Amino acid sequence: MSKGIEGKVVVITGGSTGIGAEVARLLASKGAAVAIAARRKDKLDAVVDDIALQGGVAKAYALDVSKKADVEMVIAAVVADFGKVDVLINNAGLMPIRPMAEVNTDEWDAMIDVNLKGTLYGIAAVLPRFLKQESGHIINLSSVAGVKVFAPGGTVYSGTKFAVSAISEGLRQEVGDKIRVTSIAPGAVDSDLKHSTSGTAKDTVLDFYRQAIPAGSVARAIAFAIEQPDDVDINEIVLRPTSQVF
Repeated sequence: MSKGIEGKVVVITGGSTGIGAEVARLLASKGAAVAIAARRKDKLDAVVDDIALQGGVAKAYALDVSKKADVEMVIAAVVADFGKVDVLINNAGLMPIRPMAEVNTDEWDAMIDVNLKGTLYGIAAVLPRFLKQESGHIINLSSVAGVKVFAPGGTVYSGTKFAVSAISEGLRQEVGDKIRVTSIAPGAVDSDLKHSTSGTAKDTVLDFYRQAIPAGSVARAIAFAIEQPDDVDINEIVLRPTSQVF
């Protein structure tokens, strides 16, 4: 079904490593033009170079998704560079795991700013454009922690991911006649996300991620959602390592 991907312009936040980078490589190999955005421009450039070597089309954009004006500027730049946006993948995320009793409000703020506000700012930047063109696809990265509360330690992270899941479903109900909305809820995936934890739970998190599946597994799930016919909306995909209980 690569015809459902070929020729589309896809914006991917958090595109410098892990899931975002693998999604960019896969979609580019299927004929999409990918715009990858993240804070670390050097890593973005490496992904772009890799895609170009394989004959794909990609461009990098420096972006901090917690800054609303910057998100809008990047989407506007992508439209200027490629003529349109067809798909937005809100992938940027943080997961510092820590018991709430340690009251690290800086980490709480960071998760709300990136996981929740960053997703909303992405939606805000593309939604008017999608409504005007009467087409588009918004894909939000939630988590199995947005299906079942990850506690102790991941309570606030779960709160942001439950919110992403709720926003995805509410948005689908509001604009689903014209715009497709998909929530992707991965379990343990081999990416930089596990390194967000620097406190007392660090060893526990790293041990949990020993069962992680490759980021390419999530990339294939995202490609599956995109490549469906226009009248088919894959609303939610939950995927875990076969050995993961949570």
